[in-house]
Amino acid sequence: MKSNTYAERSHVKMKEVLLSPKSSGPKIHYFMIRGGKNKTNITVLEPGKIGKEYIKTYGHYHIGKLEETYTILQGNGFVIMQERKKDRNGKPIDAEIKNFKAIKVKTGDKVFIPSGWGHLLVNTGKTWLVASDNSPVNFKGKKSVSMPGHADYKPFKKLHGAGYYVIEKNGKTAFQKNPNYSSVPKINPAPFKNY
Repeated sequence: MKSNTYAERSHVKMKEVLLSPKSSGPKIHYFMIRGGKNKTNITVLEPGKIGKEYIKTYGHYHIGKLEETYTILQGNGFVIMQERKKDRNGKPIDAEIKNFKAIKVKTGDKVFIPSGWGHLLVNTGKTWLVASDNSPVNFKGKKSVSMPGHADYKPFKKLHGAGYYVIEKNGKTAFQKNPNYSSVPKINPAPFKNY
């Protein structure tokens, strides 16, 4: 499927945010179908691991005051969310996390993502993890389908992922702190809203 609404995230690109970038993985980790203003966006993640880390999306913060809701259409995993600390001028500090949430999700769940929170999806299941979201896409921007203008991917690239990696340890799901962050709090599993 190739069109101006389809984008894929390759293993080569995902190496920028992996715990073990030298580990092998599928050629494509996940793909997206962008709906724009009047439709939802669909993200489909492959099952499996890269080394001991579960397959995930790249991760980004929204630019401006933008809220979003994920709806899990199939599979199970986690929505990872993090809120940065701010300096005296109110500017976010990328390497210092104020709040970190790991929300376990399954088919039918919805997760609200407040403005300012970085986020990504992790597939810990055996099937595709399929999610719908309502964030806008401006199709007029350069690379808007693959890297939409409302999203800032740079902090995740700079720090090689989120504050924690979701891994398999002794046959169970576990969390490993990302050493590139100067401060990351304990994980808070509580969601923002109950649907």
